[in-house]
Amino acid sequence: AGTAQIAHNLDIKPTDMELLAKIVKEKGIELTIVGPEAPLADGIVDYFQSLGIPIFGPTKAAAEIESSKVFAKELMQKYGIPCARSVSFSEYIKAKEYIQQQTPPIVVKADGLAAGKGVTVADSISEAVDTLYHTMEAKAFGAAGDKVVVEECLSGKEMSAFAFTDGKTVIPMVSACDYKPVFDGDRGPNTGGMGSYSPPFFHSPTLAKIVRETIMEPTVKAMAKEKRPYQGVLYGGLMITNDGPKALEFNARFGDPESQ
Repeated sequence: AGTAQIAHNLDIKPTDMELLAKIVKEKGIELTIVGPEAPLADGIVDYFQSLGIPIFGPTKAAAEIESSKVFAKELMQKYGIPCARSVSFSEYIKAKEYIQQQTPPIVVKADGLAAGKGVTVADSISEAVDTLYHTMEAKAFGAAGDKVVVEECLSGKEMSAFAFTDGKTVIPMVSACDYKPVFDGDRGPNTGGMGSYSPPFFHSPTLAKIVRETIMEPTVKAMAKEKRPYQGVLYGGLMITNDGPKALEFNARFGDPESQ
């Protein structure tokens, strides 16, 4: 992304916590900001904090809001955070039986991290069952597909909302929209992101206030109540429906490609 023009890039895997900590100490780096989701899910923040190294991002327990869609959905449902109606499953047969009773389109989500490719919006029962099979039985996403979330498909305008938080105060940033499908015209399967734009053309101060008060702030409060205080950037993937904003999912970091 051109960062070599303004910084010295190091050829280190973002999940190699021990080497990263060693380099941070050797180079006298004063603050580490975590970009990818995998090291957050692995507990890099906990590890750096145990060594007294300043780091920006949520702990492993707090990052589960992204690393487990089942956890995130249960949190939203428990605390009344607006979201799509859904059911979570750990057994393929039960999930298949549930899907066969639904009306398409149906959203099937792998529970764990799948590089932005674990969500399928199926236009038919057969497509949803096929996605379920590849996720849970064929292990297309490995252990990330041991559990799934099956949810209703919301319609509206999709938007990414971001906020800085210290676990109590929530300071929103400008929102964005990303291009998820791989082909032009929003066609093809979802990807980790094919670019983005900001601010959304439909964004307004009123919408920003509703998102902050009904989704972002309640989520931070909910994490505190669950004894998983959330510090860092909270990224809400939202659908702006006729009934107001609803949360599709949460990420525990700056967005990519949104942050670019």
